Amino acid sequence: MTPPNLLFIVLDTLRRDHLSGYGYARETSPHLDAFAARATVFDRAISPAQWTIPAHGSLFTGTYPGVHGLHQAYQTLSGSHATLAELLRLADYHTVAFCNNPLLGVLDNGLQRGFDHFFNYAGATPDRPVDMRRSHLRRAAATRMRQVARRVTNRFARSDFLFRASLNPLLVPVWSRLVNFKGSTARSIDDLIDYWQRHQAGGAARPLFACLNLMGAHLPYRPPRAALQHLAADIARDRHAYRFMTAFNADAEAWISPPETPFADWQQRTLDAFYDAEIRQQDEHLGRLLAFLQRSGALANTLVIITADHGEGHGDHGYMGHSFVVYQELVHVPLIVWHPDGFPAGQRLSTPVSTRRIFHTLLAAAGAVALPGADHDYARLSLAQVLNGQPDSEGGIAFSEAFPPVNLLNILRESAPRTVERLQLMQVRRGVVAGRHKLTTVNEDIETLFDVERDPAETHNLAQQQPHLAAELHQRLMQFVAHTQPAAGSPAAELSADVLENLRALGYVE
Repeated sequence: MTPPNLLFIVLDTLRRDHLSGYGYARETSPHLDAFAARATVFDRAISPAQWTIPAHGSLFTGTYPGVHGLHQAYQTLSGSHATLAELLRLADYHTVAFCNNPLLGVLDNGLQRGFDHFFNYAGATPDRPVDMRRSHLRRAAATRMRQVARRVTNRFARSDFLFRASLNPLLVPVWSRLVNFKGSTARSIDDLIDYWQRHQAGGAARPLFACLNLMGAHLPYRPPRAALQHLAADIARDRHAYRFMTAFNADAEAWISPPETPFADWQQRTLDAFYDAEIRQQDEHLGRLLAFLQRSGALANTLVIITADHGEGHGDHGYMGHSFVVYQELVHVPLIVWHPDGFPAGQRLSTPVSTRRIFHTLLAAAGAVALPGADHDYARLSLAQVLNGQPDSEGGIAFSEAFPPVNLLNILRESAPRTVERLQLMQVRRGVVAGRHKLTTVNEDIETLFDVERDPAETHNLAQQQPHLAAELHQRLMQFVAHTQPAAGSPAAELSADVLENLRALGYVE
């Protein structure tokens, strides 16, 4: 049997509850909704982490953040963890990425490992497939410029002083506009379509694994007026709303800081409307890609997985951005899977699943040879195991871990030390979703218990009303922590000797 092509799309910072296909009132995602109607939709997909780097670490290694250890912008993924692209390349796949997030495309965090080509659309010196067709001298000059830009960006990730300076409201409009902070959704999709066509036209001796990261839903929000007009005509005509968003877009520290006072109603409506318009505009471009796949016949032998790495807070529960907590607006993400054979059209599943299992689903479909260890049992952890009422290997339980981003935390410790102390922002937060309930902890102490089926916005804390259930879920979460956190001083404690030996044989570690 011919291995399928694989297309993995990550819609960065996209809230599940702002997609019309998941019940949102505004029609933000008509193209994605139409595709989902012919695919399998997971209604309760849970991200392992609340922000980009640890979430992608889980998507690319199939492990939770406590295992892969990639928690901060200045860290690098251990060579003890084989990545999705590395394992697919070993399975004879051609691996290529089209990335719009600078945290993935520019920082030296190891998440680019295993890609035959990693095209980066973010930063001062984007890298596109067209560059490969330029003269040798022009390619060499462009490579040199990218190396310099990469070094500068990595210095900002490792320096509190430089990172804080970059958040100055006078500088934010400069780097968010002129150095392609959000990449280019349109160009990356154009290039992916062209690359796919060229790959197929060239004979396609090797199946293709393509990974696409889109940043359209990330701050700053500057949607086209037409998209805003379509969703919120009153706000599109409101100069007051535009002035508010211009100021907010320039205040990057406000993107991450818990607000001292809640937004006024008109401010909340404005923020949501601009965010929704960005989703709508991104969906227009995504629709072009999905239409190409349908029109070209590529869907006949392609596994497509579409998800988000995490969501976004707009003042929900007193938080902004996606830095410190595991509330649903951050970790409850969309998950849509297309495959003509393995995933039934029109099926919606309510079993809680972790998106880390996308790793296993792709590798199982590719027929990749599994390494020893529970996290490398691809077939057992594939999302296909949840279909048709089959018993789920993880029992319908999913976990999230929020390790505070140190660079953001250091800024808040200077600007809002009382807020840091009051909200315990220096502590690790975790969550477990089991059945209809979700428990969260802060520093291993019970924080909240919610019935997320009846209370999806998490407004009623049931921890004191249902202490026995809270204690049961807390025990499960503590068992998870004990199982996933490596022992102090043990650089590879998360892996068995057998797994390390296999990785040495494959050349990943020495």
